[in-house]
Amino acid sequence: MNSSQKKRTFDLILDAVLPEYRDRVGEYLIAYKDILLDDHAHVETQRATAHQLKGYLRGLNTTRVLGMADFEELDRRITQLWP
Repeated sequence: MNSSQKKRTFDLILDAVLPEYRDRVGEYLIAYKDILLDDHAHVETQRATAHQLKGYLRGLNTTRVLGMADFEELDRRITQLWP
């Protein structure tokens, strides 16, 4: 997967979040984004960060800030981008 697909994943996450929570979620995503989009980051660090991001998305789904269909698609996409 190329870097534009990786960047697009973060756009899709924000699009899936309810509008009133987008700013706050966007602030949290910065830390994940910095590591996952860094071409020089260690593969294991990226893998662990992707796993943490999936957990964060699961929490957003549980609190109904993110819909189930969106969660499933984003979870699949993250797994494909950062195996």
